[in-house]
Amino acid sequence: MDTIPAMRTRALALATSAVLLLQPVVAVPAAAHSDVLVIGHRGAAGYRPEHTVASYSLAAQMGADYIEPDLVSTKDGVLVARHENELSTSTDVAAHPEFAGRQTTKNIDGWDMTGWFTEDFTLAELKTLRARESQPELRPANTAYDGRYQILTFQEVISLAQRLSRQLGREIGIYPETKHPSYFASIGLPLEPALVRTLNVNGLNRRGAKVFVQSFESDNLKALKKQLRVPLIQLVWDPAQVTPDKLREIATYAYGIGPHVTMVINWTEDGSLGASTGLVRNAHRAGLAVHAYTFAVENQNLPTNYQNRFTAYLKAYYRAGIDGAFADNPDLAVAARR
Repeated sequence: MDTIPAMRTRALALATSAVLLLQPVVAVPAAAHSDVLVIGHRGAAGYRPEHTVASYSLAAQMGADYIEPDLVSTKDGVLVARHENELSTSTDVAAHPEFAGRQTTKNIDGWDMTGWFTEDFTLAELKTLRARESQPELRPANTAYDGRYQILTFQEVISLAQRLSRQLGREIGIYPETKHPSYFASIGLPLEPALVRTLNVNGLNRRGAKVFVQSFESDNLKALKKQLRVPLIQLVWDPAQVTPDKLREIATYAYGIGPHVTMVINWTEDGSLGASTGLVRNAHRAGLAVHAYTFAVENQNLPTNYQNRFTAYLKAYYRAGIDGAFADNPDLAVAARR
């Protein structure tokens, strides 16, 4: 999922309030902070280029309960960890003259995008690329690691999590997201069969496995419910998706929801953190867990009344009763729940 820019954040917050604050908001019982799951968002994306062995490893070492690979497909049907199927922002593909002819423009879920796309590369070709920081203007220190790491397959992420579990003496979970599943299905590269197959091969398609599967789309989650024994998370961004009736519908196929942070606590028109929207209360009443995204330390990603106060900001959400936090800085999210 994305960290939403400030203007869109404020608009989303106001729209969410219009839907959720029609009734008086009652106090949401606070969950024990120690119960909040910390999900390393794209690994430890606040400190290392996202979806790399360094980012995932650091997240686990910092205490994250789960690491989160976003999954897209290669031309030969292999799932790889990239936030988007477009490669130019997170790899050095533009510096490879042998791939210059593959630059193109595509419409992905209603958005025109120009660049290089994973589905036009075999895995062997993608392995010749190297990852780089996708937000260098926000995280310039991360650019020191540009060019060091390959793109990882989903299987390599699972193997890494297993190795880290042995090294750290505690189980590191995986929390994959299917990215643009309808688009990939439309070009003959559906994500779901490879996802199910990989979980099966690794003995992870079972009750009690430390795995969540998430998606912004609902049709593929409904289809996956028939094939997976692990909990599913419906990602949401539109206030219309989280009315009480919609939450009850989501509860028929998903374990929980993943809302943007502004849908949990209102961000006011001036950008400050306001009152609870009541979403956690309503979701819990529907039997759904709430794993909110995305917590990031930079002031650009914080409400105006929590600038340079990231720990206090996190604790406000923990007190609001969320069950999990997608964090770019998992060490701080772990520390805040103690």
